Order: sequence, then C-alpha cells, then structure tokens
Amino acid sequence: MTEEPTRANGGFHTVLVKDPAFIFVDATNQIWPDADFDNAHRHGATAYAVTACRPQASFEDAVKDVMEWHRYARVHDHLRVAFSADDIRGAKKDGDACFIIAAQGADWVGRSLYRVEAMQRLGLRQLLFAYNATNQLADGCLDTTDRGLTKLGECVVDACNRTGILLDGTHTGKRSTLEIIERSRHPIIFSHSNPSALSPNPRNIDDEQIKACATRGGVLCLAPWGPLVMKPGTDHQPTVDDFIDMVDHVAQLTGGADNIGIGTDMSLGTYPEHEHDSWGGPDYGNPFAEYGEKVTADQRSPRRNLDGFSDYAEITSFAQSLSARGYVDADVHKILGENYLRVAEEVW
Repeated sequence: MTEEPTRANGGFHTVLVKDPAFIFVDATNQIWPDADFDNAHRHGATAYAVTACRPQASFEDAVKDVMEWHRYARVHDHLRVAFSADDIRGAKKDGDACFIIAAQGADWVGRSLYRVEAMQRLGLRQLLFAYNATNQLADGCLDTTDRGLTKLGECVVDACNRTGILLDGTHTGKRSTLEIIERSRHPIIFSHSNPSALSPNPRNIDDEQIKACATRGGVLCLAPWGPLVMKPGTDHQPTVDDFIDMVDHVAQLTGGADNIGIGTDMSLGTYPEHEHDSWGGPDYGNPFAEYGEKVTADQRSPRRNLDGFSDYAEITSFAQSLSARGYVDADVHKILGENYLRVAEEVW
C-alpha cells in the first residue's frame, strides 16, 4: 500500500454556491484553529456539534475550551452558538451556521455535580460519559469491563435531564448505554456510531442498543467514517452505497427513518497528530488498524471518509443517493437533521 500525500481537502471543504433546501445537523465534528471559519456556513451544514472539550479534560480546561467557541462565534459574522433548536432553524433562515457545544467525555465532572449545570449554562448541549476508557461515571467501549453506570453516573444522567443536556452513548460501554437509555426521562442519541451487524468494529453498536435507543425515541447518528463502515473481507475505501446499507439496516430494524441521523466525525481545519505519553499507559488496542493497513492510516486523508462523502459539500449528492435508494423527501430531511432537532427540542 502506498500512502498518498496529505491534501487540503482533508479538512478544507468545497464552498456551495447555493444553500441546500434541507437542514443538515452534523451530530459530531472536530474544528481546529486553522479552519476556514469565514466559509463554515457555506459547506451545506447548518449546525456542527463540535467536540468542544477534549476527552479527559479537567474542569478548568473544559470551561476554557467551551468559551473558545463563544469567541469564534463572536468574531465571525456568520457563526453562532446554538442554545435551542430554534437557534438552528433561525441560522438556516439567515444563511448562517451554528456550533452545538458537545463534550466527548465527562471526566471534567469529577465528583462535583454543580459542574453539569455550570457547563449547561455556558452552552453545553451534548454529552457522552466515557471516551473509550472507563471513568468515574461509566465504562468505556474499549475497556476490559462492561459494568454499567456508577452511582455517580446515575446522578449525572438525572442532572443532564434536569438542566437540558442531550445524552450521547457513543464511545461508551454497552451496558452503560443501555442503563443511560433506561434511566433517562428523555431520548438519547448515539452521535457517531454504526451497526456492528454490518461492520463489527468495537466502536460500533449492536442491534440491541439500536432498538433500545429507538424505542425511547432516540436517534442513531450514523458516521460516514471509513473505519466504521468497512465491511468484513473488504480492502477498499467504503462507498456511499455501503453507508446507505447501514441506513437501510437501521430503518428496517426500527421500522422507518424516524430514528436515524448523521454524525460525520469530519474535521474543519487540519487534524493534529496524536500525542503519545512516553511513559506509556493502558493499551486500548487500535480498532482501526485493519483500515490503516488496507486503505490509509493517515488521519488527514479524505480516504478516511467515504468514496463520495469526504467533503461536507457532498451532503447534497448524499441526499440524492438516499432518494435514489427509495427514501422520500420527508425521510431524507429527517435523516439529515429533523430527527436530531426533534430530540433537541424535547431535551434542550
């Protein structure tokens, strides 16, 4: 396998001349300091659920990270922070884009429940508990145990329900996700997970989790990210058709398109190199090693996404592909954003 040079399209996306007719809510996104912020509202996305807090951030660092998104929105005319679903609908009407402030990990909670409400008041609207590794709230999906929520984790579920933070099951252990779904008074989402029935990666989720989420009105936001779409026995970059097979699987499992969304896990700007502690630490394995060997290990390469959906602006052709597969316009709009907004309207 020959590694191709990094090209700018890995984090810099096509500008659309015309804004799509639908609202596209990306349930998971990374944005880096060199992003083209002045054109972020022109790629076809109305709202980016940006990973505002690093997975194992302290409370002080998490607050600082969240406030940075308010600064970006203040200094760029066409960007705003979404506090409500109406803010997202308003941004669409005005031709702007929103940041949904999200945290991939809740280590910053420590053992202090006041921090949940503090972060909600600062704009946090989406929270997953454990980023792969077990913490004080729940087990992670790549750790050695699957013990479910801790007592503190149960309290944080209640605090998120009370304050209006959308719970997210991605990266979290199976039993923990099922217990979050059961305990929560509101629907939850999986912000960037795919059916393990089609791509048996430990970062994906099984049919039991999908059905539990949907039964309570939640949304499975499917990820057009190559390592989570690649089917067993293949050695090529996955395609949009492979991805829509996953849409079909969830639709058949849940009875329709009411519980499906999109979480691209794409970047705006240059994805940084991962830092490694020279002292070592727990080995959580590499669930993407096979993809690295067969397709590309370059985190900045467009080939880490789908053939046909590695650029935000390709959301328009993706919508057409859904229609070609037989999804009516109303269902396409649900998948691209309306299902997420339905849950956000209830929770926020």
